[in-house]
Amino acid sequence: MTRLTGRALRVTIFVGENDCWHHKPLYSEIVHRAHKAGLAGASVFRGVEGFGASSLIHTSRILSLSEDLPVAIVIVDTGERVRAFLPELDELVAEGLVILDDCEVIRYVGRDGGGTDESGGGTK
Repeated sequence: MTRLTGRALRVTIFVGENDCWHHKPLYSEIVHRAHKAGLAGASVFRGVEGFGASSLIHTSRILSLSEDLPVAIVIVDTGERVRAFLPELDELVAEGLVILDDCEVIRYVGRDGGGTDESGGGTK
C-alpha cells in the first residue's frame, strides 16, 4: 500500500497515440512499467488536438487525415521514486516531450479507503 501526501514530483510524457514499443502502444508500456516500478499512480489522457516538435497539427476533427492524436501520461510520486523511473523513459520515449513539475499531494485515497487506487485507473 503506497502512502503519498505532501511534496511530490509529477512527470508528464507527451507522445503520439500511435507511438509503439514492440508492437504495443507506448503509453500502455509506460503505464505498465510505472506500475511494475511501484509508483503511486499513472493516468493516460487523450488529446483532441495538438502539435509538437514536428510542427504537424494532429486533430480529431472529422475532416482531418490525422489519427495520431496527442497523448499525455501523468505519473505522480515522491521525487526520489520519479527520478529513479526516468531512465525507463529515456529508453522508451524516442520522440515526444517529458516534463517534471513539483506538486503537492493533498489527498490520495483509493476506493478501499487505503492509500492506493485498486481500480487501475491511476491517481484520483
